Amino acid sequence: MEWKNELTRLLGITYPLIQAPMLGITTPAMVAAVSNSGGLGSLPVGGLPPEKVTALIREVKALTQQPFAVNLFTYEPASWHDRKVFDDMQDFLQFLCGANGLAAPPVNFDSVPYYSWKVQLPVLIAAGVKYVSFTFGMPDAEGFALLKEHKIWLMGTATSVEEAVALKTAGADAIIAQGIEAGGHRGSFLPGELPKTGTMALVPQVIDRVRMPVIAAGGIMDGRGVAAAKMLGAAAVQTGSIYLRAHESAATPAHKAALAGITDTDTLLTRAFSGRWARGVRNTFITEVEASGLPVSGYPYQDVLTQPIRKVARELDNTAFINMWAGQAAGKARAWSTADIFAELVRETELLLP
Repeated sequence: MEWKNELTRLLGITYPLIQAPMLGITTPAMVAAVSNSGGLGSLPVGGLPPEKVTALIREVKALTQQPFAVNLFTYEPASWHDRKVFDDMQDFLQFLCGANGLAAPPVNFDSVPYYSWKVQLPVLIAAGVKYVSFTFGMPDAEGFALLKEHKIWLMGTATSVEEAVALKTAGADAIIAQGIEAGGHRGSFLPGELPKTGTMALVPQVIDRVRMPVIAAGGIMDGRGVAAAKMLGAAAVQTGSIYLRAHESAATPAHKAALAGITDTDTLLTRAFSGRWARGVRNTFITEVEASGLPVSGYPYQDVLTQPIRKVARELDNTAFINMWAGQAAGKARAWSTADIFAELVRETELLLP
């Protein structure tokens, strides 16, 4: 089959296969393995301090000479957060930890850290990053101008046609159309009800409206998904859940084992861990937070509030209290090396589209 298209040429890659940036799961080794295999690896740096971003980019560059993207969280936090909502949730979480033998320290509301994408841009520019994807929103006009000035190619995440149009108007070079099947955080950013359109319905509608490269994301786990996306007109696919159990994944052993046993109905959308809607495997933490009836702080406050619990749970390899982000088809993920998973995806697709 013919893999090359306008997008592969623009990105300098062999296959129009992009690894989704999964903060907390994706490692520099995973990014490099995909890029070295001919796809586009994606390094997630959302919310990380500039010095950490610098270190991660250096790690990837030490492992590959091929193109890779860096993913940003492009949003501005609300100017005001309800301290009582934060404190009430913290009291509940401290009780929950105590009842389950977890020693997680409390978080100081007044010292919740926030590292904007704006303070990360100088790092990306200094490192010579040429491909950037973004989610949770989009850069402002000044940000777009700075990125364009340095000839950085931009991929924005949309969960609706309206969001895709907004991204095109603002200056994005390609649209990542994220269906409701996708694991992890929703890229939704416009006011109103959370878009819940499936990948198969979303992709062709976005393509028809924006007339620019569109990357299909959500529920794609094998060659059948790649072939279907190509038939819909997608210029590329972005896959994340397919790599959750990879050797290079940062998921803990119990986390990987839990993913092996899930089915199509075992994931749900929740704000319990971060304050933003995200798809993951239901566990004790999600169940207890939702059953509490307490309001949830917005991102990044809820995210920072739950970090100590997740850290302790990860150290104990306790999946009941960590966020196990996963798509609706994540049960098909294989415990192989990233390179082998990628190669199998190519092989399966070529069998279907000779």
